[in-house]
Amino acid sequence: MTHLQAGLSPETLEKARLELNENPDTLHQDIQEVRDMVITRPDIGFLRTDDAFILRFLRARKFHHFEAFRLLAQYFEYRQQNLDMFKSFKATDPGIKQALKDGFPGGLANLDHYGRKILVLFAANWDQSRYTLVDILRAILLSLEAMIEDPELQVNGFVLIIDWSNFTFKQASKLTPSMLRLAIEGLQDSFPARFGGIHFVNQPWYIHALYTVIRPFLKEKTRKRIFLHGNNLNSLHQLIHPEILPSEFGGMLPPYDMGTWARTLLDHEYDDDSEYNVDSFSMPVTEVEKELSPKSMKRSQSVVDPTVLKRMDKNEEENMQPLLSLD
Repeated sequence: MTHLQAGLSPETLEKARLELNENPDTLHQDIQEVRDMVITRPDIGFLRTDDAFILRFLRARKFHHFEAFRLLAQYFEYRQQNLDMFKSFKATDPGIKQALKDGFPGGLANLDHYGRKILVLFAANWDQSRYTLVDILRAILLSLEAMIEDPELQVNGFVLIIDWSNFTFKQASKLTPSMLRLAIEGLQDSFPARFGGIHFVNQPWYIHALYTVIRPFLKEKTRKRIFLHGNNLNSLHQLIHPEILPSEFGGMLPPYDMGTWARTLLDHEYDDDSEYNVDSFSMPVTEVEKELSPKSMKRSQSVVDPTVLKRMDKNEEENMQPLLSLD
């Protein structure tokens, strides 16, 4: 075992070997082969190429060198192409802070039986008057940056549960194509995290409709890991044990405290009661924010247009609930 594997338990070391093809004898050579590819993309500013950083990309792509490098390149390219998103990229940024305090994202204390971190989102908590969807995405990305420092999570990965209870049609109408594309590119294509499952619960019909729109843009691997449970929490419990879930998901634990993860990131800054003033937030208007304007919303109505629902097969829900696929 090299010093780069020092943070892994014996069980996780074995998992890394069997599932990710991680070999301590060739680890430094694997990292160097990825690093050597950096010169092939002079158009990208690779701001970090140390061993520990490159290792997380290798783990995310099962030590396929070229795939790991492509993910590394996309990671920095995404940041270059969306510079405004990463200005003031810290937990105390007003928009990010408010999103974190509302549980975007939340994190359960217990890992699942595969050692994965369980992230939770309660969609209806979004306060449109205080922060934007871009702020929510920034808060999620910032949280993942902090969590992925844990080598155990680099190997074991994450599970995401999204509760759509009381998420209104008006809120859903803000999920424009540009916003969804930004999220997909940032989470699916440009971040070195392994997602073992994405679970929708209590989703209304317009979220089903939305899913049919974005489904073609998801990788097959991602589609296989999305589960639409509706109100059937028993199907969720077959994949994530109720003993580690809060009562909102039919679990045996108390209701989830939305500030749990926010307190971890913000520490003593959490109780700072200074109000978030939208007018005082000087983040430049990006192309993404322009797409969120009322004018562009008219162009994007098809995302949640009721006609989409009519095109859905009556058995669509069953067809979209795949069997759990693990690496």
